[in-house]
Formats: sequence, C-alpha cells, structure tokens
Amino acid sequence: MKTRIRGADILTMNEKDEMVHGDLLIEDDRIVAVGRVEDGQVDREIDAQGKLILPGFIHLHVHLCQTLFRGRADDLTLLDWLRTRVWPLEAAHDEESIYLSALLGIGELLQSGTTTIVDMETVHYTDAAFRALLDSGIRALSGKVMMDFGDDVPPGLAESTDQSLQQSVDLLEKWHGQGGGRLRYAFAPRFVVSCTQSLLSQVRDLADEYGVYVHTHAAENKDEVLLVQQRHGLRNVTYLDSIGLANEGVILAHCVWLDEEEKGILAERGVHVAHCPSSNLKLASGIADVPDLLRRGVSVGLGADGAPCNNTLDMFHEMRLAALIHKPRYGATAMDARTVLRMATVEGARAVGLAHEIGSIEPGKKADLVILDLNRLHTFPSVEADPFSRVVYSATRSEVDMVFVDGNMLVERGHLVAMDEQHLLREADRAFRRLLRRTGEE
Repeated sequence: MKTRIRGADILTMNEKDEMVHGDLLIEDDRIVAVGRVEDGQVDREIDAQGKLILPGFIHLHVHLCQTLFRGRADDLTLLDWLRTRVWPLEAAHDEESIYLSALLGIGELLQSGTTTIVDMETVHYTDAAFRALLDSGIRALSGKVMMDFGDDVPPGLAESTDQSLQQSVDLLEKWHGQGGGRLRYAFAPRFVVSCTQSLLSQVRDLADEYGVYVHTHAAENKDEVLLVQQRHGLRNVTYLDSIGLANEGVILAHCVWLDEEEKGILAERGVHVAHCPSSNLKLASGIADVPDLLRRGVSVGLGADGAPCNNTLDMFHEMRLAALIHKPRYGATAMDARTVLRMATVEGARAVGLAHEIGSIEPGKKADLVILDLNRLHTFPSVEADPFSRVVYSATRSEVDMVFVDGNMLVERGHLVAMDEQHLLREADRAFRRLLRRTGEE
C-alpha cells in the first residue's frame, strides 16, 4: 500500500529539527521519502496543502483502566485519591468495563494526535485492555499493575507476590510483540508503597530475562516519599537504585520530590522520567524540576496520567502547561516550545527504546504521523510563523485532522476511522453504571 501526502509543511523533528515543504511518501508501514517525491503510481493520495505534518505524540504515562472514572475523583491529594476513590473503582471493574475504558481513552488519545502510549492497567482483566489496544491500532507499551502489599488495598485488588508475578509473565508471553510488534509488555509495579521488596527484586530479574521495560511511579507526593523513608530508610529513587531498578529500561512517572542524590542517580543510570504536569497540579503534588533534570541530561518525556486526575488525555494541554509552569522559577527562556515538542516526540521515542523507529519523520522510520490543519483564527498569522510556537502555544486538539500509526489512517477529518464514536460513548456510560452498582454507589 503506497500513500502520497502532497503539499504539506513537514516538521521532521530530525536531529536538525528541519522544516520541509513538499510531499511525503509512505509504503506499507514505513516512510519512504520526505520532501521531493517522484511521481508514480500510488494507492492513495492525500492533499495536505496548508497543513502541518508532525511525528505522532508519545505519551509516557497513562492509565487506560481509569478513563471511565473521569470526574469521579476530583479535588483530592494522591493517597486519599487512591484509597477512597480510584482503588475501589478499579476493584469494581469487570472484563467489559476494562475493554470499554481502554477504548474510550485510546479514542481520545488518537483524536488528540497521540500514536504511542505507555499504559499501566489495574490488577485484573488486563487481557481486555490488550484486546482494546490491538483492535484500536495504537502503538503501546502496557502491563498489569502489581501491588502485593498495603493495608488500605481493597480486597478486589489484593494479590500475593506469586500471583502478581505469574499473571504478569503470562500476559507478557501472550501479548508482547502482538500487532506486528506494535504492542509490547512492561512490568508495572504500582509504586514502592504497594509492593514488597521481594516482588520488586523479582520484577528486576524478570525484566532482564525477557528484555522488557519496568514502568512505575516514584516520588509523586510528599506523603508517599515519607512512607517509603519510614519503611525502607531511603527515598524512592535511592531505594529503587539499591535493588537494581534504576536503569535505561525503567520509566518513572512523576519524580516531583527528588533530592540531589536522586537526580544524580537518574542521570547516571539513564532512567527515563514521565513528566505529568496537569496531574501533579490537580492532585496538589507539586511541580517536577524538569529544567534541572534536562540540564543534567536526564531523559524526560510527557504524560497525561489517568483521566480522573487530569481530566483530559490531550498532549496539547500537557505541552502548553509543561512550557509555562517552569518559567516563573527559571525565567521566560526556560522550557521553550522546541524543547517541549521534542519531549513529546523524539524524547518519548528515546524513552520507550524506539528512537530508531518513531519520534521523527525520516525515510525508513515508521509512518506514525499526525496532520494538523492550522488554518484557524487562533493559529494565525502564519507568515514566517515559528512552527514550534504554533504547535505548543497556539494549537489545540481540534486542529488534529489525520492520524496514522504504521501507515494506517486511524483518524480522518478529526473522526476515528475504525471506531463508532457514538456507540462507544453509549457503551461506556452503560458499563460505568454497572460498575457503580458493583461499588454500591449508584
């Protein structure tokens, strides 16, 4: 299948961040040519005059299992948010509600230009989430959440160390590499507070054995840091490093409350950080010191976190906020638009180990693309406009015109190609009503 996209402005995000005006040729799942494309037979031709093509956004931290909980856990701090709202709701999930929650989140992500996600599910029914990932066409690194410790864990989420590990391995062996390599598995211990050292140590060994990632939370909240110190005598990142879980195969969400030693560990070990500014503000967790992490050479990308602590999965929202919140402390030139857009593309690709495949528009790479129609009042004037500024500071999800993953068009004129949106909305509401009945809330 050959597709030629004609007459676009192409923001490549290559090493030079080059902007090219011209055509883009896709053959099957790969980009073949950028800029000048020889005339020839193609199966599909798309007119993109006046539009901007970008690499698809890469979300480094999201919980698809929580999409149905949007608006049900507002105005709480992290630990109360988990214990009183999110954990009881996760415990009430069934297979159908997980599938629909995942689809609802994936549809939202695709419509806002995201093509790759790092997802953390809940304890049960992760098979259903992987089916949604497979059916939707999105690229994903995902895994079952692991939590074998904690007095406040609902019975529906309680699991033994052996159960958690065995179920995770079973899921890995079933789903890792599915969708032509589009889906990959990651071990997902929730955070140090809800995991035994035995589980975390065995996760380390299994991740090494299978060659897969570990995705967890760290240093999100002051109270969480205090609990870890009381239990282990070390702060989060220092503790993870002490048991061998600080390396290039680890993605840590948040990292808001770090000391100097922990920042040094992240830089030295090559640990990847998912910066989730909206979630950190809404849960009153704080502001991660991203400019300092970047100065030290730490790999930092962007994430939205889950719908009940955001309440949107929109990368445009995260990019704009990430660019703005650090300026009062570091000055107006901190976190410029180019840096932030690279975090959402190139640095995200680096974090998931796919910098050779995605994150920029170059011949030979995967055709994971988003086309923006910037012919809007709020993105003009366009004459000699800085494309980074237009995307990060002015554009919104409403400008997403088309989205491709592996060369497959998943969004066309802003609408999902392979999903019936109205049917999904109805089914999501129905599934959530049933979930609420199981919690006794309805």
